[in-house]
Amino acid sequence: MIQFIDRFCATIGKIGAFFLPLLIVTILVNVTLRYVFSIGMIELEELQWHLNAVAVLLTLAWAYQCEDHVRVDMFHARMSPRRQALVEVLGLIFLFFPFIGLVAWNAWTIFSYSWALKEGSPMPSGLPARYIIKGIMGFGLSLLLLQGIGLFLKAATRLFGPNRRAA
Repeated sequence: MIQFIDRFCATIGKIGAFFLPLLIVTILVNVTLRYVFSIGMIELEELQWHLNAVAVLLTLAWAYQCEDHVRVDMFHARMSPRRQALVEVLGLIFLFFPFIGLVAWNAWTIFSYSWALKEGSPMPSGLPARYIIKGIMGFGLSLLLLQGIGLFLKAATRLFGPNRRAA
């Protein structure tokens, strides 16, 4: 189960990372059109926001898996592996799961409302189907929650598994 969660989140994260070159090209085109040719395009502005959101939301879980997130390392590094696992389990139960669960739940609520309205950009020349990016928000946060479950299972295994005395 843990390996499946890790592989799934890493795969989605790598897909999300492919949106970064598209974002860079979009920004370059937008800046060139705006400052060289004095042409402003709302579509490119919104596309930048959407590509950035997709890249961030699809890579959040992968970054958490790879421990590329903020941690108070000066304390964490001094702890034994068993104590690190205990802090991880308690942090996930009391901080991570309630917060990410609530935010993911609300993201799906926002998506369903947007979907029902068939929401698009309020700008006349903006991108249609704004509900797609809101769905990606719900998916990315749910993926982060899933990765939290995987990390919880790893930490709990270190605490309560057969080799817990060796840790």
